[in-house]
Amino acid sequence: MPITLYAQDTTVVRNQANVLAQAMIKGDYETVINNTYPKAVQMGGGTEKMLKLIYLGIGQLKSAGISFEAISIGEPGKFYNAGDEIHCLVPENITLKTPKGRILSHSNLLAISNDGGKNWTFLDLNNSNTIRIKQLLPNFNPELKIPPATTEQLQ
Repeated sequence: MPITLYAQDTTVVRNQANVLAQAMIKGDYETVINNTYPKAVQMGGGTEKMLKLIYLGIGQLKSAGISFEAISIGEPGKFYNAGDEIHCLVPENITLKTPKGRILSHSNLLAISNDGGKNWTFLDLNNSNTIRIKQLLPNFNPELKIPPATTEQLQ
């Protein structure tokens, strides 16, 4: 069941999601990891290993001629209780430059707070499935429906 929080709380989520998005654009991957849900970092082998994986992935994109052009964060959705955490979806639009033109990806970040909404960490849901999410978040609220990511070619 969604919980009611004050409107300012969506501002906090959106502002913190924007920190993550801007860090990604700037190539500040330590900030990206610091704003990622800690259990995901732990399951990924820790901060150092995650940094190496990000640099490897970004390197592969660059060698294919793909780069991040822009990331925009939308208005957070409803808040859901999930055990001692609060979860909500935050729409994310990523524009990539490719050798064949620009691509716009529409996906969601899962925002997670374990302190009543003061601080948030995030999971990029672009390639996630429910099984993976349940491994990371055993108390995930099934009422929170995650729409599939979509992409479109831009002119």
